[in-house]
Amino acid sequence: MKNKWLPCIVASVMLFTSACSKEEALPPTVDQDGNLHGEIVLWHSFTQGARNEFMKDAASSFMKEHPGVKIRIETFAWPEFYTKWTTGVQAGQVPDVSTALPNHVVEMIDADAIIPINDVIDNIGRERFYEAPIKEGTVDGSNYSIPLYSHAQVMWYRKDLLQKAQLKVPETWDELFDAAKKINNPPAVNGLSVPMGSGDMMATRFLNLYVRSAGEALITPEGKANLTSKAAIDGINYWVKMYKNTSPSGSVNFKVLDQATLFYQGKTAFDFNSGFQIGGVASNSPALIDQIDAAPIPKINAADPSNGIETSNIPMVVWKNSKHPEIAKAFIESLYEKERYIKFLHSVPVGMLPAMKDITTDPDFLNEPTIQKFSGAVGVISDAVNKGTAIGMEYEPTLESGLLTGQGVIERMFADILLKNEPVDKAAKKAEKELNSLFRMAK
Repeated sequence: MKNKWLPCIVASVMLFTSACSKEEALPPTVDQDGNLHGEIVLWHSFTQGARNEFMKDAASSFMKEHPGVKIRIETFAWPEFYTKWTTGVQAGQVPDVSTALPNHVVEMIDADAIIPINDVIDNIGRERFYEAPIKEGTVDGSNYSIPLYSHAQVMWYRKDLLQKAQLKVPETWDELFDAAKKINNPPAVNGLSVPMGSGDMMATRFLNLYVRSAGEALITPEGKANLTSKAAIDGINYWVKMYKNTSPSGSVNFKVLDQATLFYQGKTAFDFNSGFQIGGVASNSPALIDQIDAAPIPKINAADPSNGIETSNIPMVVWKNSKHPEIAKAFIESLYEKERYIKFLHSVPVGMLPAMKDITTDPDFLNEPTIQKFSGAVGVISDAVNKGTAIGMEYEPTLESGLLTGQGVIERMFADILLKNEPVDKAAKKAEKELNSLFRMAK
């Protein structure tokens, strides 16, 4: 991987490192008795609720166990986090340890902003982790991230609406369209919302679901954009058709929260999301909690093989500019202590699944009311987790994946088709050309 993407970040990291080398030597992080000393900054994107409280408690417990350590926590929503770290690297203002997204990790590696943490994974037990999430943060044998939890995109549906319409759970895209169209009865309920808002990646996600089900990916093995193959064009046409027939007109501007809230409130019959849907419905429409369930992503044909679609493995990283990487690593390791780790996963039951194989089958993890109630959904999501990857990382960790999901090219393509009546083939060729131009800049 060549450090040509975000060149200003790389230069700034070098300047900051040089400046630090001229400072007076810092007191040792580990004293002669093996005790840790120093202050670290933790950034995470669990901005509210039980996960936010967990991180506070985890930091507090670590500081009690290590009286010489202070952990300062700052929280940022994911879009804000991306801006914060990319500008922070330039200014030398980054944390010691943080959560991240897989696409972020690839850019961080390319910017030489984070350090390998093979030792952390080995100390916890490398054999305990699933291989795919470790691979997403690995370059030339160096592991730059460690997965904290996993989830995957599956199809959520309303059992009561299907039963009322005398429909089975869709297994193919055609069946889904027919079911969504039959149930569609706005403003009471829409069959399925198709989100395409700029500044988010939802249209990219929906197109990826279709293309992956056809056995292809939005980035080819050669690192080129794939928007003009038959599968991609079919997928674009499919979502345009679904938008026109079953989606609220405003969804052309929807971002992830707009989209999810409709299902939370019982206003859509189908949606694609992870197990976080359960908590959203429980909070917004508790009377509907018994009426939702999850199924695999539809296929082109029912007999087609089940392809891996989209898995999100949310990792943690240690920053190169950390003055106390030993403390940062020790804190990460503390999060995987069995009782503490299961407590973290239970803060959003089913929404966050274990990144470690042994925890997946641990009775203490499974013995939780929501996990037991939605055991079928847990099985569907777990199967999807084991097969999928982050969007654009089907073949290897690449900078292109971040450009694919972060630059809004596909979202603008759909807007041109729907709002400007641009022909699908023309819009797809233009978007593919734009992405390939961005990809070339990253190499």
